[in-house]
Amino acid sequence: MKKLFLFTTILVFTLVNYSTSAQDFSAFQYRTIGPSRGGRVTTVTGTPLLPGTFYLGASGGGVWKTDDYGTTWNNVSDGFFDTPSIGAIEIAHNDPNIVYVGTGSDGLRSNIISGKGVYKSIDGGKTWQHIGLENAGQIGAVEIDPTDHNIVWVAAIGNAFKPNEERGIYKTTDGGVSWKKVLHISDKTGFADLELLPSNPNIVYAAAWKAQRTPWTIISGGENHEGGIYKSVNGGKDWEKLKNGLPEGLIGKIDLAVSPTDSSILYAVIEAPGKEGGVYKSVDQGKTFKQTSSNIGLVNRPFYYTNIELDPTNPDIVYSNANPLLKSVDGGKTWKRMSVPHGDNHDIWLNPDNPDLLIQCNDGGANVSHNGGKTWSTQFNQPTAEIYQVAVDDQYPYWVYGAQQDNTTIAIPSSSPSANSPQGTQVMIATGGCETGPTIPKPGNHNIVYNNCKGRFSVFDKRTGTDREYSIGASNIYGHNPKDLKYRFQRVAPIHVSPHDPDVVYMGSQYLHKTRNGGQIWETISPDLTAFEADKQVISGSPITRDITGEEYYSTLYAIRESKLVEGLIWTGSNDGIISVTKDGGQTWTDVTPKKLPKGGRVESIEPSQFDPGKAYIAVDRHLLGDMTPYIYKTEDYGKSWELISTDSNGIPSDHTARVLREDPKKEGLLYAGTEFGMFISFDDGKTWKSFQQNLPVTPITDIVINRGDLVLSTMGRGFWILDNITSLRDTKITDLSTEPVLFKPDNTIRYRSPWRSNAFPNYPTTSVSIDYYLPKDFKQGVTLEILDENNTPIVTIVSDSTLLKSTSEEVEDMGLSMVFRYADNKLETKKGINRFEWDLRQKGAWSSNKRRSLKNGPMVAPGSYIAKLTVGDKSMKQSFDILIDPRLKEEGVTTATIIEQLSFQNKVIDLLSDARRTQADLEKKIKKTTGSEKKTKLENILKLLKNEDGAYPQQMLVAQISYLSNIVGRADKAPGNEELERYKELQDQLEDIKKKISLL
Repeated sequence: MKKLFLFTTILVFTLVNYSTSAQDFSAFQYRTIGPSRGGRVTTVTGTPLLPGTFYLGASGGGVWKTDDYGTTWNNVSDGFFDTPSIGAIEIAHNDPNIVYVGTGSDGLRSNIISGKGVYKSIDGGKTWQHIGLENAGQIGAVEIDPTDHNIVWVAAIGNAFKPNEERGIYKTTDGGVSWKKVLHISDKTGFADLELLPSNPNIVYAAAWKAQRTPWTIISGGENHEGGIYKSVNGGKDWEKLKNGLPEGLIGKIDLAVSPTDSSILYAVIEAPGKEGGVYKSVDQGKTFKQTSSNIGLVNRPFYYTNIELDPTNPDIVYSNANPLLKSVDGGKTWKRMSVPHGDNHDIWLNPDNPDLLIQCNDGGANVSHNGGKTWSTQFNQPTAEIYQVAVDDQYPYWVYGAQQDNTTIAIPSSSPSANSPQGTQVMIATGGCETGPTIPKPGNHNIVYNNCKGRFSVFDKRTGTDREYSIGASNIYGHNPKDLKYRFQRVAPIHVSPHDPDVVYMGSQYLHKTRNGGQIWETISPDLTAFEADKQVISGSPITRDITGEEYYSTLYAIRESKLVEGLIWTGSNDGIISVTKDGGQTWTDVTPKKLPKGGRVESIEPSQFDPGKAYIAVDRHLLGDMTPYIYKTEDYGKSWELISTDSNGIPSDHTARVLREDPKKEGLLYAGTEFGMFISFDDGKTWKSFQQNLPVTPITDIVINRGDLVLSTMGRGFWILDNITSLRDTKITDLSTEPVLFKPDNTIRYRSPWRSNAFPNYPTTSVSIDYYLPKDFKQGVTLEILDENNTPIVTIVSDSTLLKSTSEEVEDMGLSMVFRYADNKLETKKGINRFEWDLRQKGAWSSNKRRSLKNGPMVAPGSYIAKLTVGDKSMKQSFDILIDPRLKEEGVTTATIIEQLSFQNKVIDLLSDARRTQADLEKKIKKTTGSEKKTKLENILKLLKNEDGAYPQQMLVAQISYLSNIVGRADKAPGNEELERYKELQDQLEDIKKKISLL
């Protein structure tokens, strides 16, 4: 069966010695739980040579490919790309195996991820090579010469957050071995688009764009000499600026489209003041232009989406991707809205052989149409969601909460929510609020969820689906100059629930606010805790297009945390770089901003220590100011002094902007850091850091929660990820691995009933005990794992090599008479380094003549204390652990005693089933050896009492009946019923009667 998604494992370490400085952590694998609902996609393309093949480029999710018209999507960039941000994808006209990708999305949001140059594939996306332009920043377009796929053009917008000389138009003639900048205006003006004339690719059009973001405004456009349309007729050697009929004053973002069927026709959608903005058309290759439309829908948010495309067979059919998807059939004069699965549209590609076959993308993903846009493929097969933060509730299993960019808040289960949940089905609910979040379940009552929606507070009740808003100030703050606002709320304004009282909720504007009753009454408990520089309080969007959504409101609180150790010890951080602390619940405040911290950064996270009240950590992000440096600081004296723990030399690369830091709640000094490009871990309180990426895709880590021994992550482009069971990381031995094998103490495990794993998505795990162990060298054999009960009685023995099953006794080799359950499993790794084995809690099952199934899939053991025993060569090690009852069973009245009683009876039924199957197998052998026809007939008649006849719907005979009883007894946790007890006795008697009949023949 074809998998829904393909996730590529990334091994990022080489084991060169025995210390954690080079330890391979690949045994600790992350898993994605989705959501499967797509996120922002900024570029798409296809090829007429393979009409079912399309590519999408996500803003934080990398490159994905479909070969079946969008029915399934597989990631093809994991393990190759250094950034998940994609700006442009182009396939060679004459060879679909050759693909070029320009990284760095062109929609310059504040959460945009930096580009890292251009990648090339010569095998249809199976492998990729980086081919340069790593400092080009965001890439607006890639174009391949239709006559020679080694000639490629790139439009580089540049660094989104600061001037840089790498802005410009680039060209390669050798497939990316070398590049030449063929057009450059300034370090502030780059190029958003370029087009080649299909009939003569030496004729090139390029769209210049002055663009930059700061934390407080969007700069899109400039004076006329800083933007506009340029043309070359000699392959980029010389350029002419096109002027006739185009705006003469301020000019902003421009996108171009050239007709493949009429080389004289060129369209441009242009950001310009007032009625000058809109669509322009040239019918003489750019010598003159005429505006065809000033429809505001064409340029209503140009920095984010400005895209125009033509029907490849008809130059009068024009598409405009913006807030609506618009279509014109009269050469751009009039426009009608098209229906798509999601708003905020970015790109479209139409098959030149069949324009009704097309792919389009937006903030909800990519969607394919076979009928010109009347219907579309689903977006619920692309796990590319941009999630702002993560929270968990206290259900069993726990659920994971977050807010998805340009979608809803969501809650999804961390693992299968019930024993009979259908695999491959995404369970997801919205929890109030909106796309920005945060969304935080109330501790002790997961039905109540606290929300923010762009500065508006609300309380959601899952039982009724009601979201009650209690906003501070009760005022719509959209569209205001922030200096005029009573309360300045960031679009992603923080909410924090007190760890001491679940009814106490904090929320931040420029002040810290507090409620004790779900927002009905708010009190302000601080002065302005921001820098509040007057020159940063401006109307966002200049010099042409006003854009005020709250995303650029500067001088607001961005992080809030109350100490778990001391009630009223509260830390705050602002998005303009101020750290504040109160020790008395807000009566007095102290500015404790690190003196050496460069000013103006966004305090992404604060983490008060869970071991020392004077200790705290901060992660500060200055990439919006053009500074990618990770700033992670630690204080041990309530902020009087700070130590930078993310230096150039201690493990986190200098361009990995810090996003979040969390301290392990069980082990002091064990820290987890999420950055712009992945995860890091420190075992020594930040002195040194190690990459902790493993199979996690390269994408920004926006938040981290440690819950019930799991590491739970949210990402800006790949949804939620979980690393199950981090207990071994807390063991002191992990920092001192040497020449001796180590068995780490397994964590206590809740005994959930869960469905069997499948290859469908989300692939929820089967309940298991994670058993981690370290081997100082590779072992070909001699590694054995035993599970013992608290009396040291063996329950199961797992060996890594099947030949070891034959090395003990004939009883074990036969697998029939042995009372000990032994089996071989190649997942019991014997390689050098840290390994993990997942024991599924199963004890011995029924015997079967099929040796692959014999004694397997027995019942789960009962809650209680157990021992893991690892034998490596002649050395054995033991570690104890507990298996805990599912808390939900307690609510039903099912106790451990109930499960023990059930298990005792279930083992009797299993033994009866084993006995019946052996009796059948022995009888079948006896029949084969019998020569006399009368005796053989009698034996065959007895066999019919044991074995079902062949064919449809046969009568269920004894073996099948015992198997059926075993299923009834073991399907759910319960006390055995009287009918089951009586039926067992009936079946037992029937088997004994059959045995007697056999013995008489």
